[in-house]
Amino acid sequence: MKEFLTVVSETMQEAFEKAGYPKESGRVSISNRPDLCQLQCNGAMALAKQEKKPPFEIAEKIAQTLKDNGGEQVFSMIDVVKPGFLNLNVSQEFVKGYLEKMAADEKLGMEPPEKQKTIIVDYGGPNVAKPLHVGHLRSAVIGESIKRIARFAGHNVTGDIHMGDWGLQMGLIIYEVMQRQPELVYFDDSFEGEYPKEAPFTISELEEIYPTASKKANPKKEEGESDEAFAARKEAGDLYKAGAMECTKKLQDGQRGYRALWDHIMAVSVADMKKNYVNLNVDFDLWNGESTVHDRIPAMVKRLREEGYAHESEGALVIDVKEETDTKEMPPCMVLKSDGASLYNTTDLATLEMRKEENAPDQVIYVVDKRQSLYFEQIFRAAKKSKIVDDNTKLDFLGFGTVNGKDGKPYKTRDGGVMRLSMLIEQIREAMLNKILENKKSSGAAVDEEQAKETANMVALAAIKYGDLSNQAAKDYIFDVDRFTSFEGDTGPYILYTMVRIKSILAKYEQIGKKVDEATLIAAAGEEETQLALAMTRFNAVARTAYEELAPHKICAYVYELANEANRFYHSTKIIDESDETKQKGYVALLALAERIFECCIALLGFDAPERM
Repeated sequence: MKEFLTVVSETMQEAFEKAGYPKESGRVSISNRPDLCQLQCNGAMALAKQEKKPPFEIAEKIAQTLKDNGGEQVFSMIDVVKPGFLNLNVSQEFVKGYLEKMAADEKLGMEPPEKQKTIIVDYGGPNVAKPLHVGHLRSAVIGESIKRIARFAGHNVTGDIHMGDWGLQMGLIIYEVMQRQPELVYFDDSFEGEYPKEAPFTISELEEIYPTASKKANPKKEEGESDEAFAARKEAGDLYKAGAMECTKKLQDGQRGYRALWDHIMAVSVADMKKNYVNLNVDFDLWNGESTVHDRIPAMVKRLREEGYAHESEGALVIDVKEETDTKEMPPCMVLKSDGASLYNTTDLATLEMRKEENAPDQVIYVVDKRQSLYFEQIFRAAKKSKIVDDNTKLDFLGFGTVNGKDGKPYKTRDGGVMRLSMLIEQIREAMLNKILENKKSSGAAVDEEQAKETANMVALAAIKYGDLSNQAAKDYIFDVDRFTSFEGDTGPYILYTMVRIKSILAKYEQIGKKVDEATLIAAAGEEETQLALAMTRFNAVARTAYEELAPHKICAYVYELANEANRFYHSTKIIDESDETKQKGYVALLALAERIFECCIALLGFDAPERM
């Protein structure tokens, strides 16, 4: 169904046309003076110069035309205000009719797209064998919401984690395992049997192996260390790195034992990753990594050479991506290093090639740290120039800011280390559980600790996700545990608290022997009821805008406004105690529809609401 402002604007545009003016000037918008009116039309102001008439005269003619042609069925107030504004209120019968159509629609009035797109959302991007940390939060949370919003908009959407699982870090891990356990059969070139099914390390050991190996390969001078001692460690580090690079090459060349060990690394790492992502209610359709496209790189590089898209520069293979209109330096996109090794650029280009062949996407959305913007501009230009993707394939970079502590610096643990994602989630869960238990004890309510934990987990997820998504993606934000877990203000717990209040009212209505699904809407009468109804009419427009602009924060702003209006309504209105049956049914039907809109919004943001709190 058409959006509310579109329908209202059509009535106004018809009046403009009948009055002899261009219909496109009749666009209606939400009033910037809600104390005066609900909607406004400023078209007469824009036409004054063109028509060589005072805008007030034009506005008066349009207002009269509206009234003469049934416009009062849509507008309950049509006021002309100098110098030529049209101030409007909407008929509550008209609003009721619109809400009834929303209630009858499975998607609450969200129109299907003219053409269904095939979209890939590339988000996650963790490196295997390393614990997920707070830096992975935004990619997962924003990407998941973008995926859900695009699906709700009616498109065919695939989410891909795109892991880092094939570069030097794999060689470092294998080489360090070799130093510790050289007797393992993976390092015996003559071994022809089946390799063990059990990994020779746990996830905890694996998470210690990589940073240890990385420090050995890249030693830094320690405080008080002599130049001679550091030089010796540096020399040892260079030898260590050379060994790791040799392991990387053997792995990528397909050496059987190294591939088997890599399989173990992947199995142990991915199992742990999945636990973390499950805790965030994040789900990927594809668990691909850089390794997925390794075997197709030689053919891609061969084509790039033969067709003249790539050339050698200082020993490396590059694609020039500079354009005449560039005002800043744009380095070439490197495809192969001077030693012939591939890099992230190579695997990202090969991944786009694979996606074109397997998915034929109309759009690929990358949800990545905004500091990677130059890199992705190079990749996008190289992919277009070399025909790896078609000209009509849209490549979008959605860059996000950092998660900071109250000191404005990247969020860390109390001892200054990088905050693991699992620790962050647990920290919020504990804070929510304590608040829920305190609230129950202070109110004298019975405490079921298991139920309290389940509720705390749901509310904690809302606190984390809403706290992140309510910020514009490109902006850095402060991760404030106290604010995010508050039941007041613009927070996830406040949204859930509002929903639980509505659920409680609807449950009480059922408990007195009445049925929510038999309640019917009525034209709003009171101010609070009217404002809630009007807020509800805007849902489908907000969902469309959030999709078009890749902007989950628009959903957050809307659902917060809706929560405020719902709170005002049920605090000022007798619902269960209302003696007028028609009014009571109208109130219940309004809240039931509001609850559906709330449920849809939080699903798009990636969390759920408990039945009680």
